[in-house]
Amino acid sequence: MNPRRKKRLLVIVAILFGLGSSIGLVLYALQENINLFYTPSELIDGKGPNKEKPFIGQKLRIGGMVVPGSVDRNEKSLEVSFKLIDTGPLVTVKYQGILPDLFREGQGIVAQGVLIEPNVIEAFEVLAKHDEEYMPAEVAEAVKGIKHEKPKYNLDSGN
Repeated sequence: MNPRRKKRLLVIVAILFGLGSSIGLVLYALQENINLFYTPSELIDGKGPNKEKPFIGQKLRIGGMVVPGSVDRNEKSLEVSFKLIDTGPLVTVKYQGILPDLFREGQGIVAQGVLIEPNVIEAFEVLAKHDEEYMPAEVAEAVKGIKHEKPKYNLDSGN
């Protein structure tokens, strides 16, 4: 191989290596900032064809309807917990802070937080819909038909 071709090949290999390394580092850095969206059913039963469940400590977003009668506020602090439902099991969301003005029982919300138990999320952000017609697209897709069907739930058993 002549020296000129050898030099070109080394330059191309170096560029490809640098580009690959850069992409790898960017993806590694973004890995911790990716928040996957789940519904209560997907959180408990698993998501996708492989029924993959999130791990304890994973950041995620969850969307569903606030179960009427499930909101529990601590009188001495800003701590609040409530249950979410879609068409299946209940998930408990714990939140420390002031809830949005439009937060109500029986309406759709999206909470962003960390999974601390298989069915408990410690939220650091709670978002509520802003009128009767609006619902985030991910939540609307996940809870199709929930407004027309009365969900079956039992607050005492956690399901």
